[in-house]
Amino acid sequence: MTQPLSLLQHYGRAFAPARLSNATLLVIDPQMEYRMGPLALPGLDPAVEQIGILLDAARQQRRPIVFVRHLGIPGGLLDPQGERGHFLPELAPQPGETVVEKRQPNGFNGTELHDKLMAHGHLDLIICGFMTHSSVSSTVRAARDYGYRCTLVDRAIATRDIPAGEGTLAAADLHRMEMAALADNFAVVVSQAQDVL
Repeated sequence: MTQPLSLLQHYGRAFAPARLSNATLLVIDPQMEYRMGPLALPGLDPAVEQIGILLDAARQQRRPIVFVRHLGIPGGLLDPQGERGHFLPELAPQPGETVVEKRQPNGFNGTELHDKLMAHGHLDLIICGFMTHSSVSSTVRAARDYGYRCTLVDRAIATRDIPAGEGTLAAADLHRMEMAALADNFAVVVSQAQDVL
């Protein structure tokens, strides 16, 4: 059976993956909630390791890094005042690195994300973080509307199990489906951090 073409290919808009040397690294919601709260992700540790590789490389190459932090519910999910809303210590921004705070899944909605990205002067974004089907997906879809070219690092992104009708949709299956949907019309997907270094 012939491999189907993506919508990007059908429209003639397919593009090559970005390289860190000519892109901005966008790290979405690397927060403690995903380690210790009700939203703990089954694939967190491997993704954190991959994000760490990207951050180390970006800092060594002095490439721009933009972090997005979700401001959740005081006393609840992603509590902006509590530990669950803090950055994961090993993925925390360093002094001088850009942080954009959001209240909706889409990182562009009601924030300065577009302005901050444009200040770095790159239309190519390398994206990692949490969660695949929520903040990552909605931010990538919005980024296309702004004209950005998004490269997603598959192993540097994770999500959780979600309810599905009478049962559960496993995180690994949800992640795979969402990455395929994004690769169809919104982004290019690479397997691991080394693919963009």
